[in-house]
Amino acid sequence: MYGQNSEPVTLTRDCPAVLIPAGDEVTLPAGSIGYITQALGGSFTVYVEGSLLRIAGADADALGKEPVEPPEVPPDATDADIEKLVWNQMRTCFDPEIPINIVDLGLVYECDVHTRDEDQRDVHVKMTLTAPGCGMGEILVQDVKEKIELIPTVSQADVELVFDPPWNQSMMSEGARLQTGMMY
Repeated sequence: MYGQNSEPVTLTRDCPAVLIPAGDEVTLPAGSIGYITQALGGSFTVYVEGSLLRIAGADADALGKEPVEPPEVPPDATDADIEKLVWNQMRTCFDPEIPINIVDLGLVYECDVHTRDEDQRDVHVKMTLTAPGCGMGEILVQDVKEKIELIPTVSQADVELVFDPPWNQSMMSEGARLQTGMMY
């Protein structure tokens, strides 16, 4: 299951994780030995005892890694500046099984930034999944919400999971199709 690019790891403490693709939450005990198979966007996919699991970036220390620093916003940031940061944050959200971010996969259908008051904003995102029955759906939605809410001045992110229109491979960016060999 693990390849040449996998990094061996021993957990330094008990660590919450999510089974891929079921989406079930588990706790990996300190001392568990495995391999990091994907480390993108601040979260980690690890292979431990025959299972793939996702470990959130907030628990990077359990893997001996540093958490990703939150984004910074200039004091005079406009809604357009914040929207650009929101898209950048969503590009740090990866499908745990496919090493491509959700934006390039074409999973984000809509992103709106609204000013609540002079220095607070709300963000509304509509996104989908590559497969409607994916057990990781709520995990991805929570990841998007948490990463958007890390942006200073964003007081609330509402991430709505929709399935209309249904996702298909043509929604992927050209780079994502090249990376997965799905050019047509």
